[in-house]
Amino acid sequence: MTSLPDLDQMTPEQLRVLATQLMSKIDTQDRKIHRDETIIEQLTHEIAILKRHKFAKRSEQISPAQGSLLDDLLNTDLEAIEAELKALHPAPAQAEPRQQPKRAPLQPQFPRTVIHHEPDNTQCACGCQLQRIGEDVSEKLDYTPGVFTVERHVRGKWACRQCETLIQAPVPPQVIDKGIPTAGLLAHVMVAKFADHLPLYRQEKIFSRAGLAVPRSTLAQWVGQTGVQLQPLVDALREVVLAQRVAHADETPVQMLAPGEKKTHRAYVWAYSTTPFSALKAVVYDFSPSRAGEHARNFLGTWNGKLVCDDFAGYKASFELGITEIGCMAHARRKFFDLHVANKSQLAEQALHSIGGLYEVERHAKEMSDEDRWRLRQETAVPIAEKLHEWMLAQRELVPEGSATAKALNYSLKRWVALTRYLEDGAVPIDNNQIENFIRPWALGRSNWLFAGSLRSGKRAAAIMSLIQSARINGHDPYAYLKDVLTRLPTQRASEIGELLPHHWSGSPSNRVG
Repeated sequence: MTSLPDLDQMTPEQLRVLATQLMSKIDTQDRKIHRDETIIEQLTHEIAILKRHKFAKRSEQISPAQGSLLDDLLNTDLEAIEAELKALHPAPAQAEPRQQPKRAPLQPQFPRTVIHHEPDNTQCACGCQLQRIGEDVSEKLDYTPGVFTVERHVRGKWACRQCETLIQAPVPPQVIDKGIPTAGLLAHVMVAKFADHLPLYRQEKIFSRAGLAVPRSTLAQWVGQTGVQLQPLVDALREVVLAQRVAHADETPVQMLAPGEKKTHRAYVWAYSTTPFSALKAVVYDFSPSRAGEHARNFLGTWNGKLVCDDFAGYKASFELGITEIGCMAHARRKFFDLHVANKSQLAEQALHSIGGLYEVERHAKEMSDEDRWRLRQETAVPIAEKLHEWMLAQRELVPEGSATAKALNYSLKRWVALTRYLEDGAVPIDNNQIENFIRPWALGRSNWLFAGSLRSGKRAAAIMSLIQSARINGHDPYAYLKDVLTRLPTQRASEIGELLPHHWSGSPSNRVG
């Protein structure tokens, strides 16, 4: 603690400097308090809305199964908001003791692993040898598929009989403070929900068969708290993706419960990833309430690289702000493929043959460096593209306006500059197929969890799936990755959070896939 200055000994100039410093500190503190109060007010309002949804009368439009899913989502959102409020609120003054429900002891039939925590040094500062006078015991619930086990943490108490000093090994930090789940159990719940798309009520049944009925409300609390703790890692992953000069983008619809209603409306998940040619492998998902282009602009921020995407109009405003549009040749090819399937068009067949020549070049260039890939494209792909363009222009003059053939040709001709920009840069891919593969897990998820309960739950799913899918494309088992991350996260320095990102993480050989 610094000593207070003697005001009587200070000169007028020193007093003015001190006063200026204090006023600056007060102003900074006032702004922080105002910001925190605003956030707290927003979160409190959100809690009120969620509780109204939770306890309001169910609409006939929602089936019992959907109602069960909604309960899980609401409980998860409430727990996540409570975790954020806890981080914002200062430590409250000691109030009247609250009646806390006692946690039921874990069943004795579960296998126990005893983990001892003892001080590194049992020598007292006064020189005496400490004596063990007791211990504190806590239990954590762990889970491997089909089997519950219990970690029994024993923390010995050591005391010096001479000076009455008491020491004890600290409580190991946990993602959920004072909770019973281990990092392994939390990782399993997160992977089951967001990778295997198992709603919490199904997980409750699976756990019940293993011998312990973990209420879905408890599972929802775990998911909400874990999602809040993982968010800084997701934010760091976003920054890493946006540090690349070339990126992919795509979007897909997801049903979301309309605020204040019992009906769903179409929301969207946006996906952004690195390219197949990048040494960095990462994908980040962003959940938004609509398909408006402002959501893409908000995510990309000041990024002004090259964006590989389809012809969706939502990206157009970003291109006017400095982002370079890269077209997707696979979309152009698909137009002619559909035309050929519909009526065996010879024109479509010829177009497919020429586009196939461009893809043949890419197969040869796949493992090349960016420089060598650019050189090969200039030598072989550019002549093919020029001939294809001339042929398309000639054919467009011959086909009737409004026909399916005209529409297929128009798509490529209007986007020709964007479609062929990949030829100018060896680091740019020919199409957007990679991001379309990364967005497929959401299509699978839609058939299982039916809808997102709120914007918050959608963003949480997007954040956690960003980590899970990024772990997968880096060759990691998502469970092993999340278990290790959740174990290390409570003690990881904020400045070193990047070490836990999937492309930096390295587990044992047994933790790797493929």
